Amino acid sequence: MAPRALLPFAHRDYRVLAVALAISVFGQGLWAVAMVYQVKELGGGPLELSFVATATSVGMIVFVLAGGIAADRFSCRRIILWVEAASLATAATTAVLAATGMIQLWHLAAAGFIIGAGAAFFYPAYSALLPRILPADHLLAANGVEGTMRPVLQMAAGPAAAGMIVASFSPAHAIAVMAGCHLAAVLVLNLLSNDAHYDEHSEDGAKRPSVLADLREGFVYTLKTPWLLWTLLFAVVAVFAFIGPVEVLLPFAVEEQLGGDAGTFGLILASFGIGGAVGSFAVASMRLPRRYLTWMIMLWGFGGLPLAAVGWLFDFWSMTVVLFVIGATGGMGQVIWGTLLQRRVPQHMLGRISSLDFFVSLLLMPLSMAVAGPLGTVFPLWAIFLVAGAVQPLLGVIAWFAARMYRDEIEHPLDTEPAKAH
Repeated sequence: MAPRALLPFAHRDYRVLAVALAISVFGQGLWAVAMVYQVKELGGGPLELSFVATATSVGMIVFVLAGGIAADRFSCRRIILWVEAASLATAATTAVLAATGMIQLWHLAAAGFIIGAGAAFFYPAYSALLPRILPADHLLAANGVEGTMRPVLQMAAGPAAAGMIVASFSPAHAIAVMAGCHLAAVLVLNLLSNDAHYDEHSEDGAKRPSVLADLREGFVYTLKTPWLLWTLLFAVVAVFAFIGPVEVLLPFAVEEQLGGDAGTFGLILASFGIGGAVGSFAVASMRLPRRYLTWMIMLWGFGGLPLAAVGWLFDFWSMTVVLFVIGATGGMGQVIWGTLLQRRVPQHMLGRISSLDFFVSLLLMPLSMAVAGPLGTVFPLWAIFLVAGAVQPLLGVIAWFAARMYRDEIEHPLDTEPAKAH
C-alpha cells in the first residue's frame, strides 16, 4: 500500500497540477534572488530594494480579495493558467530589458507588482480547485505535499540555483530561467482535463447577483462561523507578533549573541524552512486527527513558544533547533488549516474564504516589520522575543475557548467520511 502522503498522486489531474506548482514555485524562488542582484546591478541599495519588495507585497494585498471572488465566479483552471501566462510574459520582458541594458528600477517594481497580483489570484484558485480534483480524504496529504514543496523549492532550491546563475552569468540569465519555468508550467497546465465539474461555482447552478454580494457573503459567513473567525483573529495577532522579530531583529540577535554573519543568519533561517517542510510531510503521512481544531491551534500557539528563548541562546545549534521546531509546528498547523478550509467551507465560496485567509495573513506583516526596528532600539532583544513567543500560546488558548473548538470538532468529525460543510 502506498504511503498516505503519496495517495493524491494516484489522480492524473493532481499529478499535472502538482508538477506545474513545483515548477512555478521554483521559478518564484529564482526571482527572490535575481531581483535583489538586479537592483544591486543598477546601483541600488536597501532603499531601492525595499521599494521593489514593497511593490510585490502591495500587488498581493490589493488584489487578494478580488482573487477570491474570481475563483468563485470563473474557471479556476483558467485563472491558474492565465496567472502563469502573465508571469511568463512579465519574466520574459524583464529578462530582455535586463539583458539589453534598458532595465530601470521602476521596471523591476512593476514586475514585482504583477507577480504579487498573480499570487493573489493563483492561491485562492488553487485552493478552490484542489477539492474538485481529489476526494476529501486525500486533501490532507495534498496540502502536506504543497507545504513540503514550497520551503524546499521556493525557499531553498530556487534561491540556491539563482545564486549560482547570477554568480556565473548575470541576474538577467536567472530571470530568463524563471521565464522558462513559467513557460513549462503553462505547457503542463494545458494537460489538465476539461472536466465541467472543475468550473462549477454555486450549489444550485444559479449565478450570484454581483461581485459586492459575493464579497458580503464571504464576510458574513466568516463572522457567523466561530472556528473560522477566531482562527483568523488568532492569525492576525500571531503574525504581527512573529514576523517583525524574525525578519528584522533575528539578524541582530545572530550577530550579537552568536557573533555570526549573513551566512549564519541564512543557515538559521533555512532551518525554519526545512522544519516547515518536515512538519508538512509528517502531517501528510497521517490521518486528520479527531481533535483537528485543538491540534491546529495548539501547534501554532505552543509551537511559537520557543521564540521566547531566542534572546537567551548563545550558540548556533540551539538557535537552529528552535527555528526548526517553530517551522515544523507552523507547517503542521498550516496543512491542517488548509484541509479544514477545503473540507468545511462550502465549495461555492472556498475561493473567497481562502483569499480572506491570505489577506489576513498579509495585513499586519508590513506594520510588524515597521515597528520591530524602533522597538529594538528601546527594549532589549531578549524582552521582545520573550513577549513575541509568550503571547502566541495565550492567543491560541483564547481562540480555542472563544470558538468552543473543543466542542465544534466533535460535532463535525472529519476523520472518517467527508462531513457536510458548516
